[in-house]
Amino acid sequence: MPKVKVDGVELEVPAGATVLQACELAGKEIPRFCYHERLSIAGNCRMCLVEVKPGPPKPQASCALPAAEGQDIRTDSEMVKKAREGVMEFLLINHPLDCPICDQGGECDLQDQSVAYGRGASRYDENKRAVTEKNMGPIVKTVMTRCIQCTRCVRFAEEVAGVPEIGAIYRGENMQITTYLEHAAKSELSGNVVDLCPVGALTSKPYAFEARPWELKKTHAIDVMDAVGTNIRLDSRGRQVLRAVPRINDDVNEEWASDKTRHNVDGLVRKRLDKPYVRKGGKLVPATWNEAFAAIAAVPHGGSVAAIAGDLLDCETMFAGKVLVEKLGGAMLEGRQTGLAYDVSSLGAVNFNTTLNGIETADMILLVGTNLRWEAPLVNTRIRKAIKTGAKVFAVGPEVDLTYKVEWLGNDASLLAKLPEAVVEAFGKAARPAVIVGGGVLAKDGAHGDTLALVETLGLIKDGWNGYNVLHFAASRMGGLMLGFATAGGIKAIAAASPKLLFALGADEVDYAAFPDSFKVYVGHHGDKGAHAADVILPGASYAEKAGTYVNLEGRVQRGEKAVFAPGDAREDWSILRALSDVMGVKLPFDSFDALRAEMVKAVPALGIEGLADYGWSMPSLPTGATGEFGSPIKDFYLTNAICRASPTMQQCSAELVHGVEFAEAAE
Repeated sequence: MPKVKVDGVELEVPAGATVLQACELAGKEIPRFCYHERLSIAGNCRMCLVEVKPGPPKPQASCALPAAEGQDIRTDSEMVKKAREGVMEFLLINHPLDCPICDQGGECDLQDQSVAYGRGASRYDENKRAVTEKNMGPIVKTVMTRCIQCTRCVRFAEEVAGVPEIGAIYRGENMQITTYLEHAAKSELSGNVVDLCPVGALTSKPYAFEARPWELKKTHAIDVMDAVGTNIRLDSRGRQVLRAVPRINDDVNEEWASDKTRHNVDGLVRKRLDKPYVRKGGKLVPATWNEAFAAIAAVPHGGSVAAIAGDLLDCETMFAGKVLVEKLGGAMLEGRQTGLAYDVSSLGAVNFNTTLNGIETADMILLVGTNLRWEAPLVNTRIRKAIKTGAKVFAVGPEVDLTYKVEWLGNDASLLAKLPEAVVEAFGKAARPAVIVGGGVLAKDGAHGDTLALVETLGLIKDGWNGYNVLHFAASRMGGLMLGFATAGGIKAIAAASPKLLFALGADEVDYAAFPDSFKVYVGHHGDKGAHAADVILPGASYAEKAGTYVNLEGRVQRGEKAVFAPGDAREDWSILRALSDVMGVKLPFDSFDALRAEMVKAVPALGIEGLADYGWSMPSLPTGATGEFGSPIKDFYLTNAICRASPTMQQCSAELVHGVEFAEAAE
């Protein structure tokens, strides 16, 4: 570890560190525009200049200079101060200085650094250049006259998203950043370039001119659009969430978020259920809470009660639903809405065991029946990182563009029992082999057993390493399984039992035609499929309108907070179930959210500790011998749940990016 001096303070830095990183370790703030911790080094903005001895008597770019033994680094000398002022002056030559009408105002790196490191005036009075706007799709708004060519967006698109559609054309002062052929950037992660852009050149199109950052209340939450458990911050004003942005969590989402995570929030205020409804004469009519509760209490169920949990639910709501069903004499609980019935006797056998961080270190990966780009975009970025360190990827399933090189073995489930010898041999030599099992496998009889057989065939379990991974894509799935929302035979078994009273807790993907004789109570937040089929609707709260515990696909327990209040007469789901239990004469044992959470933790202690739950590992004995092709459980990435289907932004993304509909820009 080399020893260096930073402004007179001596310290040791890790081998391979840059001068910029050495300065940060010493607690010094180094301005930068092009450098980013998760992207390759470009060294083209020159804002991070420092003075280094021994070396040439001139300032040097600290981001691209390796730290070496004996260096004396100055970040506060007169030379450095003048150099930074000069760089800032150059950067502002062509910048329009239109902060009052720029959406980035208040959270703009250029604004902050020009105040901290710039001169008070500019010596340039030539005309500024102008650049035409570019079409980057429905998510990213461009004002390219503001661009300072830091190339962060170019490097992100190529290195992280794996969709190298953004690049630079022309040279010198005429350089412009654009998408090739000026079409929309077709990546599920394109919205991240807005966070990366240090100026106002790339901003959020759906959020344009909605609010200034200082007007917003910021709330820590957990994303429910997939099972990754992305850590997000919900920014709200009044009773409306205006945007969602990722929080840094290196164990889960690093600092990225998918476009669906960022831009579903305009669906939170559309198609909402804001009052109870009761079906009378075949039509749903508005009712009071008392009327709705009375209609449910009048159902002669005789203990024939079931609950189906939706994909977006928190653990507290599921636990309250479970206790209510049990107190009414029922035992039928299910969370796998679409008819899946895979074995859950061992949670380790349906878990992402390598963890999200661990999959980056795998050296041989087999994907089975999964389209990672749609099922979990942020897992796909981890696979890209594994490939950069030498991992090789094989796949069985329908061929899709995963943004990296994959050796496709075919799309036949019978291949799992007779993988090519070369593949088995390659896995046998691997130190950290991994298999990722997608939703297409869990939907096929015998396929889950076939993939578990690969544990031995491919040597997936070694000392300190478990390479067997199941990839869920419903935020509530692992929490639901921990709480017992899985009936033998799945939802088909519940439909066959024809429960007299059926509670649909935010369940919008269920085929309700299978429950013609059940009295259906929908507790949810959007007028979607579940509400259309219901006999009584009780308006609930979305993930943004309640605190809750969520468990992601690797078994990581996380908690989100309440950002805004639910609209109209809608209430938090647990409080609805608590009030209903009084009317039905089976009072639930809690009167507050904290008391509910305490009861839940008493029943399932793992849900009380934030972090990875330990499921242990045991191999269930399952039937094998699956045949036929794997299908894809997700038909449209942007419209997978009720919130997305209510979101105009998600509908436009679906039309433009999935179905190829062309939208004319205003200037056209």
